[in-house]
Amino acid sequence: MASCPCGSGLDYDECCGPLHRGEIAAPTAERLMRSRFSAFALGEVDYLLRTWHSRTRPETLDLDPAQRWIRLEVLDTAKGGPADQTGVVEFRAIYRQAGHTDELHERSRFVREDGAWVYVGPLPPR
Repeated sequence: MASCPCGSGLDYDECCGPLHRGEIAAPTAERLMRSRFSAFALGEVDYLLRTWHSRTRPETLDLDPAQRWIRLEVLDTAKGGPADQTGVVEFRAIYRQAGHTDELHERSRFVREDGAWVYVGPLPPR
């Protein structure tokens, strides 16, 4: 078994794998964020599109195969729990590309759409 890319410490098959396969839904906005990071790391484009809000979702998504997502750090969350309808997750995603390591730092907005958590997009910097 392989360790899950999201950094939970669990095996992929007991962490993000069931979400990617559609067996379970993310119970919180943070859990969805972690599963989306793993989807970027593993090239799960269908999952990324499926968990993107219908208003902001691109028609297609082309991932750069030269970009390797290597670590996720969740910095803060606001709401986004099992009983909430909205949530914010601030994170830092570390990636490697063209021999350099860089990061994406984002505060992401999540909402429930048809009862499931979906990614809306980034919030403006504070």
